[in-house]
Amino acid sequence: MKKIDIFKNGVTTENPILVQQVGMCATLAITTSLMNGIGMGVAVIAVLTGSNIVISALRKYIPDEVRIPAFVIIIAAFTTIIDLLMHAYTFELYKALGVFIPLIVVNCIILARAEAFAFDNNVLDSTIDGLGMGVGYLVAMILLSSIREILGNGTILGFRILPEAYEPMMMAIQPPGAFIILGLLIGFVNFLSRRKNA
Repeated sequence: MKKIDIFKNGVTTENPILVQQVGMCATLAITTSLMNGIGMGVAVIAVLTGSNIVISALRKYIPDEVRIPAFVIIIAAFTTIIDLLMHAYTFELYKALGVFIPLIVVNCIILARAEAFAFDNNVLDSTIDGLGMGVGYLVAMILLSSIREILGNGTILGFRILPEAYEPMMMAIQPPGAFIILGLLIGFVNFLSRRKNA
């Protein structure tokens, strides 16, 4: 598989949120604002890419019997690094994301990529796969959080973009709104995919 195809695979054809629909807990919980979505997306890119690199580099030394615990330890190490960096340098975002940063350790996307790709491929391909899947996650988070912030607050990144007279659609920033908007985005992606394949 070509390097560009590995990257595009994560962004479009196997997008973790809009196609595979994994890692939904954080996706639905923290996408009330674009800043939260970007912060979580960047954190996932860093953990996913870093863990893919290390797992791929060590794959010949990790026995099959303990590969899942080894993956979890590697992912936990990267998650802890990101958690501490965010706590030190982006404290407001760190507080907003709360428990969802440490929960990256058990995010299905990261463990699935370690098992399905990094453990069977070389370091370069695993790096590209981690970046592609991470960017796909970030794109989906940006789409969902932008829509929710605009509809729910009339703002984007805290700046008002809709007129003062706009009556915020409070449901958009509530859990039911997250489900509805995400469902509409997934439906739109499925529509585009079927149209392309027709």
